[in-house]
Amino acid sequence: MASTFTDLGIELMTTGENAGTWGTKTNANLNLIEQLTGGFATVSIAGGAGTTALDIDDGALTGTAQQRIIEFTGSITGNRIVTIPNDVETFYILKNSTSGAYTVQFKYATGSGSSTTFSATDKGTKIIYATANDGTNPDIVDAMATSSEISLANNNPVKFLDADNSAFVGIDAPATVSASYTLTLPAAVGSSSQALVTTDGSGTLGFTSTSTFGITTGKAIAMAMIFG
Repeated sequence: MASTFTDLGIELMTTGENAGTWGTKTNANLNLIEQLTGGFATVSIAGGAGTTALDIDDGALTGTAQQRIIEFTGSITGNRIVTIPNDVETFYILKNSTSGAYTVQFKYATGSGSSTTFSATDKGTKIIYATANDGTNPDIVDAMATSSEISLANNNPVKFLDADNSAFVGIDAPATVSASYTLTLPAAVGSSSQALVTTDGSGTLGFTSTSTFGITTGKAIAMAMIFG
């Protein structure tokens, strides 16, 4: 019985086969395992709207889908799709370093399973896992898209970047917090001349008319004239 290969290209040798070549083949497998667990590769997906198919090369290090970290590069002039074979089951760290304001979708080669997409302005990083959970319609899952909680350490801010990523608005905690608390945003948007205030002393926020505080347009103008 001949050797077979896993869905990521590792050779499974049959007992009694490959006499005299086990050392070479085992080393090839170990090199491939190392690449699968920690390898990095750049893949150009330059061009107009279309698809780039990442592949698995059995027993070799040349497959474009046989890396842990993949960086997409190139100038794109249309929405791009990147695919992997339907039987691949692993996780990837994907970096979108393309230029051009178009989307990049990562999905299985065929089927109607879920996928993940970098928006036209998203030149960031995603951690995804390929489930291979269905032979016809397998799913791609974005591990951070629905994270239940994110904690930023060392007083680091959450940064909201502008359209060209050249500047940001950040929100962070004070250097010292006497007691932990959570601010809960309102369920609906406010209206003109309303301010965001705490409503229950427990961190719930709501919109309240500024007139409630005795602030009118006339007073605001007068204060601005006096205090600058």
